[in-house]
Amino acid sequence: MKKIAIVINGAGGVGKDTLCDLAAKHFKVKNISTITPIKEIAALTGWDGRKDNKARKFLSDLKSLCAEYNDFPTVWAKGQYEDFLSSEYEILFVHIREPHEIKKFVDATDGRAKTLLVRGGARMSREKYGNASDDDVENYSYDYYFLNDRSIEEAEANFVDMLRKI
Repeated sequence: MKKIAIVINGAGGVGKDTLCDLAAKHFKVKNISTITPIKEIAALTGWDGRKDNKARKFLSDLKSLCAEYNDFPTVWAKGQYEDFLSSEYEILFVHIREPHEIKKFVDATDGRAKTLLVRGGARMSREKYGNASDDDVENYSYDYYFLNDRSIEEAEANFVDMLRKI
């Protein structure tokens, strides 16, 4: 299998991390998120790890400020991508929520990164979180879409099959 970077996105609770874990049973997977370094910064300011709507908005706003200031989230993710290229990993999942940030990362990989939107899971409704990072996940033209509405066994088989085709 060739190496592939996949930007994975979807509303909270649709099963993105579960799908990445299932893929890791079949491929050498590295799973990162552009919110990870932002959470580290947020912790320095007193964020306690909660994921309520207030905290989600705080993290979204902080990420936006970092992106505006020096494009930190994309620069960080590009460094992770470059490390991935020289590693033993086969698939790099990059969790990015914001459509404009997805485009910046895809451009930073010279278009080699593919994009995937996961729908379904526990969040079949279009719940709003009150921040652009979570509420705008559908506002991008993704390369692939995965409907996660089956049993875990069926989801695993379907997702792995899709990854092999990519």
